[in-house]
Amino acid sequence: MANILILAALPEEADALFAATVARDTGPFAARRLIIHGHNLTIATCGLGKVNAALCAGMLGADADMLLMTGTCGALGAAPGAYWIAEAVQHDYGAAQPGRFRRYRAGEWPIGEPGEAHFTAMPDPGLNLPHARIASGDSFVACPDSAADLASHLGATLVDMEVGAVAQVAARLGKPWAAIKAVTDEANGDSGDDFHANLVRAAGLAAVEIERLVAML
Repeated sequence: MANILILAALPEEADALFAATVARDTGPFAARRLIIHGHNLTIATCGLGKVNAALCAGMLGADADMLLMTGTCGALGAAPGAYWIAEAVQHDYGAAQPGRFRRYRAGEWPIGEPGEAHFTAMPDPGLNLPHARIASGDSFVACPDSAADLASHLGATLVDMEVGAVAQVAARLGKPWAAIKAVTDEANGDSGDDFHANLVRAAGLAAVEIERLVAML
């Protein structure tokens, strides 16, 4: 039996998971605790952004055996659908240098030659989902130029506001992590409307795959 923390930024994303279970804990973060497939699950709604995600992961993840994240994201050229997040990078961590912003692995000195900036997820147990690198930062990307920069300089195909922070917390705690995200928009001028139009559907896609993942653990 494993103790598994599953984080979601938004209530729509959290509520799509194991939807028949409705009991909630009170506290800084709304959470449901349940036993599924022999595992103790905590499903927590952390809120938007890296600070909320890191705080929730740190507070609730200390006793967990692994950290998972579900939810939605923007596409940086990726097709619609759900993705196994193989790598996560924080796109707004680094050094502002003349004529450029240089990215470093979050938490490391942003000085000198940067190494690999990403965090690597636990091995895919065989979900047969496409793999992706996600770029996370404290901004909602609704600009084709910004999206193109993230894709070309970081090799990212998806963008969100939380996974990179959860990955950093997991690395600091020495715990495995995984994330599954589904696309709501294309990180362009239509993204605000597209996000709201597709949120529930995409949250459901990610939740189905997280439920499959839990069954395989």
